Amino acid sequence: MARTLRTLLRYLLLLGVAALMVGPFLWMVTTSMMDQTDIFRYPPRWFPPEFNLKNYRAIMAVLPLGRMLLNSFTIALCATLGQLCSCALAAYAFARMKFRGQTVLYFILLATMMIPPQVTMIPVFLIMKALGLIDTLYALIVPAFFGGAFGTFLLRQFFSTIPPDLEDAARIDGCGRFRILWRIVIPLSRPALVTLALFTFMTYWNDLLGPVIYLSSVGKATLTMGLANLQSDVMTTRYDLLMAGSVLSVLPILVLFIIGQRWFVRGIAMTGLKE
Repeated sequence: MARTLRTLLRYLLLLGVAALMVGPFLWMVTTSMMDQTDIFRYPPRWFPPEFNLKNYRAIMAVLPLGRMLLNSFTIALCATLGQLCSCALAAYAFARMKFRGQTVLYFILLATMMIPPQVTMIPVFLIMKALGLIDTLYALIVPAFFGGAFGTFLLRQFFSTIPPDLEDAARIDGCGRFRILWRIVIPLSRPALVTLALFTFMTYWNDLLGPVIYLSSVGKATLTMGLANLQSDVMTTRYDLLMAGSVLSVLPILVLFIIGQRWFVRGIAMTGLKE
C-alpha cells in the first residue's frame, strides 16, 4: 500500500511538472488564434472563441516570412554541418591521438566555455569586417566551421567509449585515420552526433544577437529579427501576430526533436560513461 501511494505521488508530481512545462507552449498556441482584444480580456480567456488561422495569414502579409524562414534555416543547417565536421575531427584527435601537450591543450579548450561571448564579440566582428563578410550569411556560418568547446567535449567523451580494438582491426586492414573516423567511429557515434546537431541547430535557429550585429539588409533578416521587430511599446505590440510567429519559430525545433528523440536520449545517457 505504501509503495502504491509513493508511486501515485511520484506520478502526480511528474504530471504537475509536465503541466508547468507544456502550459506556456499551449498558451502560446491558443493566443496565436485570438484577436488582440481577446488576449487582454479579464478574466483571461484560455481558449479562443473560434479557431482560425487569420493571424498566421496576417503575419505573412506583415513580414517576408518565407525569406526569413529560408535565411534562418540556411544559417542553422550550414552552421550545424560545420560544427559536426570540425568538432568530430578535434574530438577524435583528443580521444585517440597522443601528442605533446594534449592534456593542457584540452583543458585550455574547455576553459574557453567560461568566456562570455560578449568578450569576443568585437574581435570577431573586426575579423568579419576585414574579410568583407558583414551583411552576409557567411558571417554567421563561417565561425561554426572552426569547432567549439562544447561540441568537442561532447564528442570526445563519446568517442572514448568506443573500443579501440575496432580501430586496431581496421588499421591492420590498411585503413588510415580519416577512413577509420568515417567508416567506424562516425557510424557508432550517431547518438552523440544527433545530440550535438539538435543543440547546435536550436542555438543558431533561436539566435538574435548574431543576426542583429552582422545583418542589416531586409532580404537577409532571420525569423528572430522579424519577431523582434514586431515588439515595440506595450500599447502597440501586436501580440496576436507575435504569438503566431513564435509558433512558426518553434515548430521546426519541435519536429526535429521528435524525429531525433531516440538518438538524443541515447546520446545524453551514454556520453561520459568512460573517461
